[in-house]
Amino acid sequence: MTRAVRHMPTEDDGAVPDGATVFDDQYPGVANLDGELLKALREAAIDAAEDGVEFYVNSGWRSPEYQQELRLDGVAKYGSEEEAARWVATPETSPHVRGQAIDIGRSDARAWLSENGARYGLCQIYSNEPWHYELRPDGCPPMYPDPSHDPRMQQ
Repeated sequence: MTRAVRHMPTEDDGAVPDGATVFDDQYPGVANLDGELLKALREAAIDAAEDGVEFYVNSGWRSPEYQQELRLDGVAKYGSEEEAARWVATPETSPHVRGQAIDIGRSDARAWLSENGARYGLCQIYSNEPWHYELRPDGCPPMYPDPSHDPRMQQ
């Protein structure tokens, strides 16, 4: 199932180039993150650097248009809205659109955050998305199997 791209996401929509880090404020995908989330990420990144680990950003803040493109891509890839919901939120429900989520690149950074992120309030939210982190300063809740089980994703 293929479709024509309706909107090619740009950096202004939150697309980040390869190699972008949590310190790269020139990219809206980083700069438009929630301030407390960004502060926690940067504190964790400084400490992770002492272990030789760098936090690269695969995705952070996204415009609603960018999120909609990702959702449409998910439906095309997985064959239905129901299956796409296991991986991609709608623009109305996505924490990325609100600047409250980040997808961290590279396995060493994800492993470091898995082990140490809770000290900074950085929590993996979904079992099927080891790259997706959100700020939960009061402690990390049990993970949902995937976004379709998260009550925040229900419209």
